[in-house]
Amino acid sequence: MTPFDKDQGDRDCTANPHRGEASLVVAGSPRLLRPSFSALVAAEEELGPLFALVERAASGQLRLSEMAALFWHCLASREGLTREAVGQAVAEQGLAACARPLRALLAQILQGQG
Repeated sequence: MTPFDKDQGDRDCTANPHRGEASLVVAGSPRLLRPSFSALVAAEEELGPLFALVERAASGQLRLSEMAALFWHCLASREGLTREAVGQAVAEQGLAACARPLRALLAQILQGQG
């Protein structure tokens, strides 16, 4: 089984940057963020058009709640987590620390898998 197999969840949390994956520490454990089609559709349903989300991020207008929502939808495994824990992780780590996984997800949204 590879770190990318769905059944393994994100126990190894080996993010593949070529797939737009990133990691985020939530509740003391690194969690894999995987921007799959279904994850992005779910995020878009909640947050509105993803291109507008990218534009808000580029102009410094992305809200903390939007960042946490995007991370929530892109978690490869939510086992043992709550959405509140993801938001708390963002608040605890701060925007600077969360910028790296956010950039990876936004780049995947814009560029797709090359």
